[in-house]
Amino acid sequence: MTRLIWKTLKHSPSVLSAALLMAGSAIAAEAPLQTLGSGENSVNQNLAQGTIENPSSFEIAQIDIRSMPMDDPSLAPVGVSDLEDGESLDQVTSVTQLSDVQPTDWAFQALQSLVERYGCIAGYPDGTYKGNRAMTRFEFAAGLNSCLDRITELIAAATADLVTREDLAVLQRLQEEFAAELAALRGRVDALEARTAELENNQFSTTTKLNGEVLFWLSDTWGEQAQRRGGSGGSEEDETQTTFGYRVRLNFDTSFTGKDRLRTRLQANNIPNYSGGNLTNTLMTRLGTDSSPDDDISIGKLAYRFPILDGRGRIELAATGYGIDDFIGVITPLESSGAGAISRFGRFNPIYYRAPSDAGVKFAYAFNDAIQLTVGYAAPDSEDPQEGRGVFNGGFSGFGQVTIEPNDRIAFQLGYLRAYHPKDDVNLTGSTGSFLARDPFDGRATTADVVNFEAQWRVTDGFQIGGWGGTLFARPEDNDDTDDITIITGALTLAFPDLLKEGSLGGIIVGVPPIVTDGGDDDSLKDDDTSIHIEAFYRFQMNDNIAITPGVFVITNPNHIEDNDTLWVGTLRTQFRF
Repeated sequence: MTRLIWKTLKHSPSVLSAALLMAGSAIAAEAPLQTLGSGENSVNQNLAQGTIENPSSFEIAQIDIRSMPMDDPSLAPVGVSDLEDGESLDQVTSVTQLSDVQPTDWAFQALQSLVERYGCIAGYPDGTYKGNRAMTRFEFAAGLNSCLDRITELIAAATADLVTREDLAVLQRLQEEFAAELAALRGRVDALEARTAELENNQFSTTTKLNGEVLFWLSDTWGEQAQRRGGSGGSEEDETQTTFGYRVRLNFDTSFTGKDRLRTRLQANNIPNYSGGNLTNTLMTRLGTDSSPDDDISIGKLAYRFPILDGRGRIELAATGYGIDDFIGVITPLESSGAGAISRFGRFNPIYYRAPSDAGVKFAYAFNDAIQLTVGYAAPDSEDPQEGRGVFNGGFSGFGQVTIEPNDRIAFQLGYLRAYHPKDDVNLTGSTGSFLARDPFDGRATTADVVNFEAQWRVTDGFQIGGWGGTLFARPEDNDDTDDITIITGALTLAFPDLLKEGSLGGIIVGVPPIVTDGGDDDSLKDDDTSIHIEAFYRFQMNDNIAITPGVFVITNPNHIEDNDTLWVGTLRTQFRF
């Protein structure tokens, strides 16, 4: 009942003024009169003792709209009209700290007394209300409203020795002077409360955030079809046509503690794979993301991660959809399939990051701000109960990596991986490079040891140089006498962040796709020539949600065969993020 009465009084300035005066008379009868701004006051004393709860001033201005699961850009903090979202508000003890309030105004003296006696206004930590200018009437009304609420609360609590008759008279005068601004402020507060309640009632989830990405991908290749070793393929015609594909991803990120994350991804992909024997007939023309054409929606990722060891460690468990690049962070800025390199080869070292993987576990530990160790185990067929499949008796990758970042401009990574590829399921290069390098032993079960090194140097804010290189040593499991064959690959990358516009990215990649350089004791297991991959793209960030990326890459001597003509791949990728 008391709350209802005081809510009515707060919304009626004239009634509140009379009530304040009557309440003040009763309180003042027991309390000695004090001059404005004089000495210690019992409000501050009670606050220090903890007997009175101090409500934060300008509470509405402190609402962090961005923390809501579904952002509404039209919502803006109210109370002080030009408060920036995310600014923290600290309590001030004197209005003299609010340097942009005019000290010659009579209202300044009144505000000074209220702040010093009742601690009812908050300002910025630097003691100003945004810049070197006078406080607006609306801003002043916000502060006055806060003090009215505070003193109303004290009167409702019937606490003696707190509010003087003079203070009530000053409040009445201020209230009359700023009646219009107070009414407007309360209207905005009521509207915001209503919209906040609506958001809370209709929000997607209290624990899950939804974000997504849609790619529209226009692409084509030019040049004669490549020939494989042994003479297959090699049509003198351009066998591809222009295509318009898409990829859709929806991520559901759920947190149960605020520090963990359960990611569930739904995905549909219909971007063409140009490597088919009736198309370009080479793995080197594959795009950064592609698939067998279909419209099926699948679980693209399902994984849970959480911190341990006071936040220095992290464990990540993946049930499906995780590559080695998901377990181990890639330091190149061109890695993203939707916003980085346009080719499959150009994203990262394929013989390392595309080793057998789908489900698995990893542990990462940061020794300090500069050094981090990551180890883990992954399996490509974790759900398959057949002999020679499954988590522990089928294909697998065991990996370890050290990341060194001595400062914010230089980073290095050194990694080692041991992989096993079951019979008739061998892919040493992640479907890049030559067909020979992908499966040199004609489907026989194969073991591989891979060493990876990569580095990035941000020379300036607008230019970054880096690269990676790797070596793979492979052997068939059914013949211990066979020497290891050696496969190498590497690339030099140039990145141009914020090129022409903030958020945009330019990229150049020059490298050698995976190539067999040493066939061991069998010279036939060696690529004869060398292909060169040259790529350039520019991602133009139109706004926070849309980017357009034209790009082209060129393959000389496709399949590492000198007789093959150069192949060109052109793309126009449009990315929508939300």
